[in-house]
Amino acid sequence: MTIIKAIEKQLNIQIHEPQLIHTAFSHSSFVNEQKRQQIENNERLEFLGDAVLEMITSHYLYHYYREQPEGFLSRMRATLVREESLAFLARQNHFDQYIKLGHGEEANGGRLRNSILADCFEAFLGALYLDQGYEVVEKFLMDQLLNNHKTLVTDDKHDYKTELQERLQQQGTIKIQYRLVSQEGPAHNQMFESGLYVKDQLITTGRGKTKKLSEQQAAKKAFAFVDEKGNLHVSK
Repeated sequence: MTIIKAIEKQLNIQIHEPQLIHTAFSHSSFVNEQKRQQIENNERLEFLGDAVLEMITSHYLYHYYREQPEGFLSRMRATLVREESLAFLARQNHFDQYIKLGHGEEANGGRLRNSILADCFEAFLGALYLDQGYEVVEKFLMDQLLNNHKTLVTDDKHDYKTELQERLQQQGTIKIQYRLVSQEGPAHNQMFESGLYVKDQLITTGRGKTKKLSEQQAAKKAFAFVDEKGNLHVSK
C-alpha cells in the first residue's frame, strides 16, 4: 500500500495534493541524490509542522489543566513533543517504512534514527495542515497524542517493537506480525489484546488501552524467548 492510500484509509480523508505528502517523507539525503529532478526535501514542512504541533498541544494543555501554572504547562508540552515521543509516534504509524533516504543514510541506519523520524512526523503534520486544514491535524493529534497523553507521559517510551525486530533480524530477514486478538469494553474505556506472530507462530500476547500499546506489551514479553544473538527459543 502506498503512503497516500495508507494515510487516506487511516484518517478517512482524501488527499488533495499528494506531492505535499511525498515531500514530507523526502529526507534531504534522498533529495541530494536526485540531481536531475526538482524535488524539495521535508525541512520547510518540518518547520511548519513544528509550529502547528506546538499550537495544538498548547491549546489542549491550557484547557485541560485549568489550574496549573505556566511552568507546569511548559514542562508537560516539552515532554509530549520531545524527539523520543515523536519518533515513537512515527514508528507506530509506520512512517519509518515510507520515509525516503539517500543510500548512505539508509546504510547508516537512518531509518531507525529518532531525529529523522521525529522530523518526518513534524513534516507530515505540516503537509496535513496545508492539505486538510487545522481541524484534521487537531483530530489526528488528539487520537495519536493528546487523548492518551497521561499514559504517554508516564511511559518510558521504550520502543519494544523496534528493539525486538532489530534483535531478531540479526539472524536475517524474519516475518514479524501483530494481530488484534480481542477488543473489549465501552468506547471510552476499551481494552485491546494483540498477538505477536513470528513466521506465523503465536509467540506472546499483550494488553493495553490502545491497540498500539497492546502490541508494545506483546513485544516486551517476547524478549523472554529471544537470546542476545537473535535466536528465538519457543516450543512449537
